Amino acid sequence: MHTLPKGYSLATVKAGFRKEQRDDLALLVSDTPAALAGVFTTNIFKAAPVLVGMETVRTRQNARAVVINSGRANACTGDEGIAKCRATLDMVARATGLQAHDILPMSTGVIGEQLRLDLWANAVPGLARKLGAADLEAFARAIMTTDAFPKFAATELKLGGGTVRLCGAAKGAGMICPDMATMLAVLFCDAAVDARRWREIFRRAADLTFNRVSVDGDTSTNDTLIGLANGASGVAIREDEFPLLEDAVHDLLGKIAYMLVQDGEGATKVLHIRVRGAASPEDAERVARTVGHSPLVKTAMYGRDPNWGRIAAAVGRSGAAFRAENVHIRLCGVQLLKNGQPVGVDVDAVLAGPLEQRDIHIEIELGAGDAEYLFLASDLGHDYISCNADYRS
Repeated sequence: MHTLPKGYSLATVKAGFRKEQRDDLALLVSDTPAALAGVFTTNIFKAAPVLVGMETVRTRQNARAVVINSGRANACTGDEGIAKCRATLDMVARATGLQAHDILPMSTGVIGEQLRLDLWANAVPGLARKLGAADLEAFARAIMTTDAFPKFAATELKLGGGTVRLCGAAKGAGMICPDMATMLAVLFCDAAVDARRWREIFRRAADLTFNRVSVDGDTSTNDTLIGLANGASGVAIREDEFPLLEDAVHDLLGKIAYMLVQDGEGATKVLHIRVRGAASPEDAERVARTVGHSPLVKTAMYGRDPNWGRIAAAVGRSGAAFRAENVHIRLCGVQLLKNGQPVGVDVDAVLAGPLEQRDIHIEIELGAGDAEYLFLASDLGHDYISCNADYRS
């Protein structure tokens, strides 16, 4: 069992939002106001909880709680969906003694279905009574939809003033392409840090982790990443210690983002696509994302087929500026393309073993500059189709 950061309590309850008979409503509460950071989906069809959460982050520096339901996304539900989202916050506020504006909402599940407020009304009092009874794993399980396993991690950071604890939990296996990216995540810690610095740290860490992963290239309507820092440890971050805190946040978010790709619906591989030598950071990202989103590349990796021509074709259509004769491609450490020409290695013999591994490394050198980019993507197999074809049935 992971030790939670000081000053936080967790609760989960079975509300009946989902067909499965398990907990599907989760609550995180901080004893005191916590510095608030939030990163949200770029999808134009933002879900009601995203719109409400964005308003809270825009207008407030602190928050006290996060409430998350699975089963219904409350997306594409119009003004009624927003009203119902706010009604759920009012319910939680009354049951916990908090203010509604101190609570961040998150929802995941089927798009286009309204929340069942009767189920919420029945569940929330019990949820409040159970505060402190759930651990981090139970919290992560309660927010799952098609996830194969709960995603959570924790770490400690020893600083001059004492020890700071950080915990994180997330859900997501399909409709994953955070571009802030169904994906929900929360990170909470007990460090004392002002909201401005906390938001700067959180945004940079999100850009280097959650914004560099993809399962299927679909950016959800609901993607939300919330960070809370309540200072309950009593450890104030000194100026020279901010880089240490940022490294810890980056590391924790990176571990959880990896889990999202690892648990991609039907996925068997995590593709680590590293592009070097690009003319600009934007070009490096274009190449990495084009390769990572290519169905031909993804299915080849699923089939353990060292068809590097699919990688080269994706690089070539990415829109990045480079000369073909300068490109090098390595797969699992084996060079297959050098200066735009095949190396002449027996790929089936050399790569048969490496392609059986969970982690597949694809390295691309463009020879056009010094920019680079690392992107994580899943492969694409039969079970992805089965899972998503049957999602509502």
